[in-house]
Amino acid sequence: MNSVSWTQEGPCAKRGLEKEKSVLKDYYKRSIADRYDGWRVRNVDAVYNLIPFIMRTRMDSQNLFEENISIEGIKDFIRAHRQDIPELSIMHVIMAAAVRMIAHRPYVNRFVVWNRLYARNEISISLMIKRAQSNVETTVKPRFEPEDTLMDVTRKVSALINENIQDDANNGMDNAAKFFGYIPAFLIRFAVQCLFALDNIGLLPKGLNKVSPFHCSLFLTNVGSLGIGPIYHHLYEFGTCSMFVAMGAKYKVRTISADGTHGEKRYIGLRFVCDERTCDGKYYAGAMKQFRHYMAHPEELLLPPEAVAMDDGVPARKRRAIR
Repeated sequence: MNSVSWTQEGPCAKRGLEKEKSVLKDYYKRSIADRYDGWRVRNVDAVYNLIPFIMRTRMDSQNLFEENISIEGIKDFIRAHRQDIPELSIMHVIMAAAVRMIAHRPYVNRFVVWNRLYARNEISISLMIKRAQSNVETTVKPRFEPEDTLMDVTRKVSALINENIQDDANNGMDNAAKFFGYIPAFLIRFAVQCLFALDNIGLLPKGLNKVSPFHCSLFLTNVGSLGIGPIYHHLYEFGTCSMFVAMGAKYKVRTISADGTHGEKRYIGLRFVCDERTCDGKYYAGAMKQFRHYMAHPEELLLPPEAVAMDDGVPARKRRAIR
């Protein structure tokens, strides 16, 4: 049986992969300062306790950067695994690389609500998809464990997409949107203000949090399916999403080797918008280096990580071993 070592400031108990309940939610004891979707982060530099009061909104805290990923090796990798992972695509590799990045760099899974910094207790990625015939958009939000492999990610994402892609399919977000569509505008304004207030104090109904695409680790949009390059998509003020990634269309770059031979390489552009209040630039840079590494070596995503890092910004009294 494979196992994963869970580490923070030292080695924790081994955790068997057969456990079904989310291990992140089991790792800390919840206290009165925590939310049901995250733990209060306190063990940080004083500056990071102050920054959320200076940069009070996500719009005020957005950092933008771009990555151009060579897909030559990824395309070969996908062709080699058509039999064992038949629905595998570049998008699945991107999502699996993001999950693995969060498993090693948990600070990027933090969020700020009402001037307070929290460590999210799950990994979830919101994804916008179009219905099969009508092209009406809807969202799905698969949830992952830090030790999930590329096969796990592909299976979870494909299952949700297949379940929601038909025109007659309805999910929780569709039902919520329809409900608000039936009530007058002044009531919508009042209701949304109430939802903002409830979310600020951690009392948003769990059912809404579960279906809301705005409460996630990362929001991914594939604008490449529209035939355009990646865009810098803003973060949302409602919810807890601290990172938005736009995936653009594939493109070719002409190359010249040292011996003068001409060739072409295929790339895909990714543009990130991140909330800088969650961690410093050096930490983000390290996380992105790991993300690029897994995109260049997708075969490493076929196995679970040898170790998973937990957020050491949560006070030690809340930590407990996972068995």
